[in-house]
Amino acid sequence: MEEGKRQKQIAAVLQEELNTVFRKLNLNMIDGGLVSISSVKVTPDLLEARIYLSLFKVADTKEAMNKIEKKAWDIKHELVNKIKHQVRRIPVLHFYLDDTLDYVFKMEEVFKKIDEEKKP
Repeated sequence: MEEGKRQKQIAAVLQEELNTVFRKLNLNMIDGGLVSISSVKVTPDLLEARIYLSLFKVADTKEAMNKIEKKAWDIKHELVNKIKHQVRRIPVLHFYLDDTLDYVFKMEEVFKKIDEEKKP
């Protein structure tokens, strides 16, 4: 089912404000790697938000996700202060690892190997 207009609006507001919150809480850099919010998806009832995080050059992704999960209350608290006048209810935040960059790098390596094998 396609996202509605309000879902897209809430997702855009959440993504923008979460980027600010992550910078404020120093969660945009974990273990020397970069953490960015690749996308936010909101359920049709606007009660849950799925935040997809892209981790670049982070050695231990599970540990980084654990750090973010431990700070979930602080993240939500800061988010509430920023968007409480824009939404009726603050959605429940769920954090997921977005591994599309890793997939892209793997596919590029596969294509390079295929090109090398074709050359005599």
